[in-house]
Amino acid sequence: MTPATRAAWATFAVFAFAGLGLSTWLARLPAVRDALALRPAQMGLILLAGSIGSTVALPLTGWVIQRIGIRRTVGGGVLTMSLALSLAAVAVARGEPVLLAALLFLAFGGAAVWDVAMNLQGTLVEQALGRSIMPRFHAGYSLGTILGAVLGAAAARLGVPLLVHIPVAAALLAGGALTSLRCFLPDRPPPDDGARPGAFSAWGERRTLLVGVVVLAAGLAEGAANDWVALAVVDGFDESNATGALAFALFVTAMTLMRVVGTRLLERHGRVVVLLSSTMAAVLGLGVFTLAPGLPLALGGAVLWGAGAALGFPVGMSAASDDPARAAVRLSVVSTIGYTAFIAGPPLLGLLAEQHGYRLALLFVALPLLASLVAIPATRPLAPHPIPADPREGSLPA
Repeated sequence: MTPATRAAWATFAVFAFAGLGLSTWLARLPAVRDALALRPAQMGLILLAGSIGSTVALPLTGWVIQRIGIRRTVGGGVLTMSLALSLAAVAVARGEPVLLAALLFLAFGGAAVWDVAMNLQGTLVEQALGRSIMPRFHAGYSLGTILGAVLGAAAARLGVPLLVHIPVAAALLAGGALTSLRCFLPDRPPPDDGARPGAFSAWGERRTLLVGVVVLAAGLAEGAANDWVALAVVDGFDESNATGALAFALFVTAMTLMRVVGTRLLERHGRVVVLLSSTMAAVLGLGVFTLAPGLPLALGGAVLWGAGAALGFPVGMSAASDDPARAAVRLSVVSTIGYTAFIAGPPLLGLLAEQHGYRLALLFVALPLLASLVAIPATRPLAPHPIPADPREGSLPA
């Protein structure tokens, strides 16, 4: 197995552990709300603290990576998120919502740093292998999210306390992620002349910002589901917390399957056609979920929503990396836009949910999805032909 293939598997694993960490917490949000007796607006404000942490961390990630490298940056993010989530469970057990908000600030800040740095490693692996495999890395993230959601549903049904579930899961994912870092590829050296693109130079590029719009819409569609699908099912249909976690698992399963097969669809039909079709599917699924009169139809809408929203984020990351010389600065811009929407957008829906309920509040997510249809043509590859794969590199994570 070549270093590039080992790095591909390691990157896949790190993506999976990131998804596991996030969904472990999100699947237990109904239990957090019940333990602290929070109203929708109060829940949204606590989640907003995590969003602020992410928003603060994202613009600093590129600066951190330049100084300590991708491997150490991911490791720092892993440790910060794992420790903060473990302490967040303590805050819930002690009935301290303010402390919980502060710890979520740290946890989501660490998660944001982790996410951006691992996507940069994914770019290095893509270039080393000579083919685009970013959707498969994001499928790994979705697989980790499924595992976390399923374990969360089981923990909720069995009545496992947050104070046991969250710290144990955090310790396991931290150990696995830190072990995987050993196989990461080294950072790309600077150009021969020592010049590097300015950290903020890509913010003025029209194509980069349009790709950012696509990633923003996809990030909001995924993040809104992560934060609110379980609660929307629990409150909207008067179901148990375990049923809410199951709905979340269905959403993520559909997203994962689409990311697994997405590479073939992209190779056959191209980025623009696939993204236009999948975005419309996401809008349709979102409408069905929010307006369905019964639970079975709503669950079907969640599946369509997850499948439709699956490719926007990874394809946007690949589009931002088409030019290797400017991949880092462009990916930094797109990641900042996407992850800000992914984490900062959903808590704001809590304010709408206070007045209209969780399900109807989710209809707001359709607006940026529809707006992104105009921006999707910007994801068309810069190069006229894809780089052929090197058969010597072996198989990749699927």
